[in-house]
Amino acid sequence: MDTYARVIRNTVEVVTDEELRSLLDRPVKKVYAGYEPSGEIHLGHLVTINKLIDLRDAGFEVTVLLADLHAFLNRKGTMEDVKKLAEYNRRCFEGLGLTDITYVLGSSFQLSAEYQLLVHELSQAITLNRAKRSMDEVGRQMDNPTVSQMVYPIMQMADIAMLDVDAALGGIDQRKIHMLAREYLPTKNYPSPVCIHVPILHGLDGKKMSSSQGNYISVAESEEDIRKKMKKAFCPPEIEDNPVLQVLQHHIFPRLETVTIERPEKFGGNRTFESYEEMQQAYANGEVHPADLKTAVAEGLISVLAPVREYLK
Repeated sequence: MDTYARVIRNTVEVVTDEELRSLLDRPVKKVYAGYEPSGEIHLGHLVTINKLIDLRDAGFEVTVLLADLHAFLNRKGTMEDVKKLAEYNRRCFEGLGLTDITYVLGSSFQLSAEYQLLVHELSQAITLNRAKRSMDEVGRQMDNPTVSQMVYPIMQMADIAMLDVDAALGGIDQRKIHMLAREYLPTKNYPSPVCIHVPILHGLDGKKMSSSQGNYISVAESEEDIRKKMKKAFCPPEIEDNPVLQVLQHHIFPRLETVTIERPEKFGGNRTFESYEEMQQAYANGEVHPADLKTAVAEGLISVLAPVREYLK
């Protein structure tokens, strides 16, 4: 796989493709992604983690922002709580293979005078309506937002500037915030970042992934629980919005070279696939039963997550 193909695989959008190609030609190129510290790192987080590993392997200097202050502003707990979670999350990331990169705790630089002045300058230029719209998909309880949540996207723009990165990675729900950064950072003499967006995956029940619904798989999940959850997962005959196929595409094949369907000879015998596209086509053609697909995906996920379970011990 060439460098460009590695960088864009499993993405939904790059803003802009021309700028990304130019960036890849540079000897030094930097990218970051930010994570609000949370209780469990799950398959939703793993989409960007896998992409950061791709970017690292493509020659990028990678920074992970453990956004404790962002989490505090977004009603995720006290500063003491989120700092503890940030350390746990860092260990999860390392166990998943996100090593040889830089980890930065947000509060280590976001309370500096330089940073705060930039936040205030940007807040003068951005309307309340645009700030709210940019937070609608990422904020908590946005039917009754607080002032702190309006500061959140402006801080995210300042993060890009202060971390001195060329590109920002995030889920497609981050798009509106990133577009604000592209528009307003140049007005403060900072370059406009290349923005790389990955999809937001469905929960195992086919609905929005949510910790309150329990429709996700944690990276520290036991083998038994992974098998149980995957067995119950929604797996329609259609390809579109199929959460089991999404796990296969975004979590299994980026890390495993092959996936094998194990079944008795009377049902066609074992069959090994070397790419997601090949396996998706076989499923679409009815050559793979949903139960066999879920079993194969569960075993693949157990293999993929084994290193982080061991690392956390």
